[in-house]
Amino acid sequence: MSKQIPFMLLLCMAGPALGNACDEILALDIDTVSIISAAEVPAGDYEIPESALKVKLAAHCRVNVILAPSSDSHIEMALWMPSTNWNGKFLALGNGGWAGSISYDAMASGLQQGYAVASNDTGHKQYTAAFAVGHPEKLVDFGYRSMHEMAVHSKTIIRSYYQRAPALSYYEGCSTGGRQGLMEAQRFPEDFDAIIAGAPVNNMFNVSAAQMHSMVSILSDQSLYLPPDKVQLLHNAVLAACESVDGINDGFLNNPLACKFDPQTLQCSATVTTACLTPRQVESVRQVYAPTKLSSGEEVYPGHAPGFELGWRMLEKGAVPSTLQSDTFKYIAHEDPNWKWQSFDLETDTRLALARAADVSSIDPDLSEFKARGGKLLIYHGWNDPGPSPYNSINYYTSVQNTLGGDQSDWLRMFMMPGMGHCRGGVGPDQADFLDAIDNWREGGIAPDRIEATRIRNGKADMTRPLCPYPQVAVWNGKGSPDASENHVCEVQ
Repeated sequence: MSKQIPFMLLLCMAGPALGNACDEILALDIDTVSIISAAEVPAGDYEIPESALKVKLAAHCRVNVILAPSSDSHIEMALWMPSTNWNGKFLALGNGGWAGSISYDAMASGLQQGYAVASNDTGHKQYTAAFAVGHPEKLVDFGYRSMHEMAVHSKTIIRSYYQRAPALSYYEGCSTGGRQGLMEAQRFPEDFDAIIAGAPVNNMFNVSAAQMHSMVSILSDQSLYLPPDKVQLLHNAVLAACESVDGINDGFLNNPLACKFDPQTLQCSATVTTACLTPRQVESVRQVYAPTKLSSGEEVYPGHAPGFELGWRMLEKGAVPSTLQSDTFKYIAHEDPNWKWQSFDLETDTRLALARAADVSSIDPDLSEFKARGGKLLIYHGWNDPGPSPYNSINYYTSVQNTLGGDQSDWLRMFMMPGMGHCRGGVGPDQADFLDAIDNWREGGIAPDRIEATRIRNGKADMTRPLCPYPQVAVWNGKGSPDASENHVCEVQ
């Protein structure tokens, strides 16, 4: 979306002609910071590391840095700054899973849009949590310190290169990146002017506990297991029961909150066939929709939304939980590389993990400082997410509203994405320009009343839908194609 560029940003866009040469960054003396390299990179093709993707990038100053805020820290970060046509803004990018790498693909996208962009590996090179055993400072780096250190020192380097600070600083991330974004708003409200937090795993050890409990329960008792044909049966039954609420047969639920599906309707009456579920399978379905709770009644994590079924992470006999789930207990809770997932106990292991969660969980609902300095927070989540539950994002959003009192839509908005899986993918429109939306909101003062989302099939857009600020949902007006965004309005149902 085009908009008038403020005079100060026009000055910023003049680029390094007003500042220093890229290699002069090597002379910067910043405490706990080692600048490994700084060089101008000409415009041209760039192959994204650990990917076969190639993109075209504008000329930029590429800086590689090691951050060492503690004696046991080794945080590698990259900072790319446009050589010309800088838009005057800084964009920090988050990670996924247990991190361990720099998000070069997201950096390339941000640079193409004129941002000075940065990402870091959170202080380790492993895609597991093994880094944390015997290294409490590295867990702190992963939990919150790496992103804060990157934000602070990136701004220093940007100021050196352009001879002026960024006019605005933004953050964008999904999954672990969503957790990191909420962490920044909670712990370091001065770091960013606007934050995009997608599918935030803000209570990472809770979701690990819930998923481990589900997986271990099914692996231990295969009568709870649903084979793929039964999962498809379940999913079809959910759509048959609830798609009529949308008024559109498009293969996903527009508003799962309105779905009142009862899995009991699928239970076999006598003979077990492929067209029904056994009583134990019905119980398994009930459990996946319900919150995971301790024996005391304390909720560990909410259940999944109806419509997600095809992404259900069930394990058949012989399989093992992934490191996203088991590492929380092996390396964080027990700090024992020899711990076996078969010994997982929901009660004791959840409490062990949560006892170490202070540096990783970003659940504090008091965002008053971030709000007071003009910060904008945009949360999004796919309704079909098989990982972090969309209900978890709704719970956090509601907790912020309750803590600060009343309507907070002037600075906080959440967008639920029908049919989308975890961060991307799924059967619904999964591509939306949240960065443009939050830029228009923070810089232009235009709050996002709807954001256009697109579904791409075979290289072409075959569906567009508006994303509406929660609790509004997109409702088809009954005219024209339901696959066209302009034929939908945002309403509270």
